[in-house]
Amino acid sequence: MNITVLGAGSWGTTLAVLLHSNAHQVILWSYDQRLTEKIKEYHENTDFLPGITIPTDIEVTSDLEYAVAHPSIIVTAVPTQYLRRVLNNIRTMKFHNVLFVNVAKGIENDSLMTISQILQDVLPNITGKQIVTLSGPSFANEVSRQLPTAVVAASISKDAARETQNVFMTPYFRVYSSEDIRGVELAGSLKNVIAIGAGIADGAGFGDNTKAAIMTRATVEIARLGKLMGARPETFAGLSGIGDLIATCVSKHSRNRHVGEELGKGRSLKEILKEMVMVAEGVPTTRSVHDLSERFHVELPISNQVYQVLFDYKDPIIATSDLMTRDAKDEL
Repeated sequence: MNITVLGAGSWGTTLAVLLHSNAHQVILWSYDQRLTEKIKEYHENTDFLPGITIPTDIEVTSDLEYAVAHPSIIVTAVPTQYLRRVLNNIRTMKFHNVLFVNVAKGIENDSLMTISQILQDVLPNITGKQIVTLSGPSFANEVSRQLPTAVVAASISKDAARETQNVFMTPYFRVYSSEDIRGVELAGSLKNVIAIGAGIADGAGFGDNTKAAIMTRATVEIARLGKLMGARPETFAGLSGIGDLIATCVSKHSRNRHVGEELGKGRSLKEILKEMVMVAEGVPTTRSVHDLSERFHVELPISNQVYQVLFDYKDPIIATSDLMTRDAKDEL
């Protein structure tokens, strides 16, 4: 099968190698011509995935129209806030029989769209049955080293979800299926906001009790918003929900947790982001979640405090205190 991966970051590169190992013909697209040439020369993505060999017959290109001309599957691994810009360059092309598998996690600022919604908004020739979201606790650093990982492929089309299962499944990469694409998208996006909060607790020197409380209450908070947006509550108890939340809140590989940890130590957001090579999707997603909470009139106390720390320069210690001194409530 011919497959194109859009986005040559750590995750896009990892999946390109995985798909190649499953005997697919893979094109890896990067917007950065410099990176494209480096990968061609060294057969390694030294910028984003050092130490992992990229097979010579994975074709690497920065020609977008060429990359999407003939694939059966297009994997979108472009950060959420940049995806629309990329898709606008191919909006007039026909994709009638192409399956789009999104592997990024985020909610677009301003439009407040999930990635499946962005795809349909920009590419009028595709339907929801052509879109799958692949999500779950899956750090590129671990998948690229073939450490056992489980994720979920979600689509309104059961056939599309199962085709994605068959294409991506390996002995070390297990794929489950779901028809709740809205829930899987939201779970994967919202947990990044919570991971920043968990990181703040780490950086500020709070204990395991604090972090456990943040993570547990976050599952209620995420599901509350998700249900209002049409997701199934049980999805948030699965791999894309609690599974991804646990990994992102505790792992040293988590960019979002790292941002929070540095904020908890007293550093500024601008300073932290300036030194990061890869995108922390949770930062722009926090802004989107704040806007969604206002649109749906739903209380999201943890996300709201993360928003205030990120964008209103609130002291993380005060933010934590404000969470702890809220009015007494029932747990569920």
